[in-house]
Amino acid sequence: MTEQPANARALIEHIAKALVDAPAEVFIDEYEDGNETVIELEVAEADLGKVIGRSGRVARALRGVLSAAGSKQDKRYALEIIE
Repeated sequence: MTEQPANARALIEHIAKALVDAPAEVFIDEYEDGNETVIELEVAEADLGKVIGRSGRVARALRGVLSAAGSKQDKRYALEIIE
């Protein structure tokens, strides 16, 4: 059975769209920075609190999921939430 590699960008996009009220305004950008891949997440200003969460809990959870996905692929990912 062949297993497709997880697409970290699509994973974060899917989770973010499920969290916010305006999923059409979720934008993801991805670029390489040295040995890690940086994923930038931009949402509507009204939805920023939903993506960050109380005391940053949701953002920390998103970064944890991204780290877990990266460890399976032997890659390093960083998540930046653009305000």
